[in-house]
Amino acid sequence: MHPAIVTPHSWSLAPFILLLAALALGPALARDWWSRHYTLVALSLGAVAGGYYLFSLQAAAKIGQTVHEYLSFVTLVGSLFVVAGGIHIRVGGRAGPGRNTVFLLAGAVLANVLGTTGAAMLLIRPWLRFNEARIQAHHLVFFIFLVANVGGGLTPIGDPPLFLGYLQGVPFWWVARHCWPIWAVAVGWLLAVFYLLDKQHHSRAVEPGTGAEIPTHWGLAGGGNLFFLAVILGAVFVDHPVYLREGLMAAAAAGSFFTTPRSVHKANGFNFHPLIEVAVVFAGIFATMMPALDWLRAAAAHWPAPTPGRLYWGTGLLSSLLDNAPTYLAFFNILAGGAGGADTATWLAGQAAGVAAISMGAVCFGAATYIGNGPNFMVKALAEERKIPMPSMLGYVGGYALPWLLPMLGIVWLVFFRA
Repeated sequence: MHPAIVTPHSWSLAPFILLLAALALGPALARDWWSRHYTLVALSLGAVAGGYYLFSLQAAAKIGQTVHEYLSFVTLVGSLFVVAGGIHIRVGGRAGPGRNTVFLLAGAVLANVLGTTGAAMLLIRPWLRFNEARIQAHHLVFFIFLVANVGGGLTPIGDPPLFLGYLQGVPFWWVARHCWPIWAVAVGWLLAVFYLLDKQHHSRAVEPGTGAEIPTHWGLAGGGNLFFLAVILGAVFVDHPVYLREGLMAAAAAGSFFTTPRSVHKANGFNFHPLIEVAVVFAGIFATMMPALDWLRAAAAHWPAPTPGRLYWGTGLLSSLLDNAPTYLAFFNILAGGAGGADTATWLAGQAAGVAAISMGAVCFGAATYIGNGPNFMVKALAEERKIPMPSMLGYVGGYALPWLLPMLGIVWLVFFRA
């Protein structure tokens, strides 16, 4: 039972806009200040939005729903972070452009089985080790593009927006059947661009000394955590009773943490600092985006009739600023016009292009910013924890999303949704 939609005042969008500005400008203009005060900024702005809903709008049910969604998000991300931190994948050989491209392709496919968060958390550490001799920002950014976002666009397990569609009645394999050509074009474009960029960098990079010993074999330590990983993935489909899903995930994380040998955690450089940063920042995001989402739903009644192109760009652009899962759900309900849920099968065939546009918009545009999808910020935090420079929000958007991701988004629209 969803709480009634409220219509917030336009000023209530200010905390969300300020938080976006802080996330974009803080690390770029005042990195040291931001690293010390991001908790205060995020939670203070979240408290303003929460206080407005609680005391002015008296929408306690909406706050309760948002808290539940946030706890579900943090539990999923946190449990996968802990379990993946107990699995050490040893990589062998040198990382050249070809092997890197194959690695990213494998990660994109695996994202449909483990989810973008699961695949990103499992593969980010071996990816960093594989490229440690010449790690650059483009290695991390394209990992976010492919493994943490676009790759998971074929199954409800792959990305949270698609799982919400599954809960609304979209059959499990519907997206794979209808969207695989879009997925292939998007993944193919990004892999091709990455290969060319990495080849250019590889030709200029200085090779490590010949005396350095380079592992030649791949291996796995902490394999028992694959059981806990399976528990978490199975728990995703548990919907009742309330918080049983989160309890199973938390239990799996605790089991993993206390049974994993310390040597594996040490080899992975495991600690909780990246998870804490993500939990704090997204607490502010979830709170401040309440009025943004409610304003979106209220304004949708005055918009032109939804076409696949409008749904694609509308869902996509807002998914890059809001969390892409609730954005997907808002546009899905706009398209359904109340016909979702049990009656989805009666209109889904006639709205195939629209549902595909919403699905691909949410999945692909989630890569456009660090906050578009949960694992994006986690990958950034993990890299920075290892002293690997990452572009700021503005640098990420201006230096990578606009020149390399936007052309792919335009091609997908031109080929599949323009009509």
